[in-house]
Amino acid sequence: MQPVETSDPDGVDYGWVMQTTFVLTIVVGAPVVTALSLRATLPTWGARVEFAIRVGAVVWVLVALGVYLYARRFDAGDGGSDPDKIDGGDESD
Repeated sequence: MQPVETSDPDGVDYGWVMQTTFVLTIVVGAPVVTALSLRATLPTWGARVEFAIRVGAVVWVLVALGVYLYARRFDAGDGGSDPDKIDGGDESD
């Protein structure tokens, strides 16, 4: 059976980066927005929404950069396997 050809030109699994960023932004962002909103004066719903968007955007950018750098450095997502080696053996035969 012939192996399925794959392509990974940059070495970063962007799908993994996007999914992880989404989850971590919610997990980290909700408590951060809540904690910061306790000290802010937010009299209207509009002010509350604007506050959440502004703080959430900063959290999202920081999380996205962190996840991307992690994926780039540790090649997260593929377990560090070499896509050119089919059976993990020596290619000198």
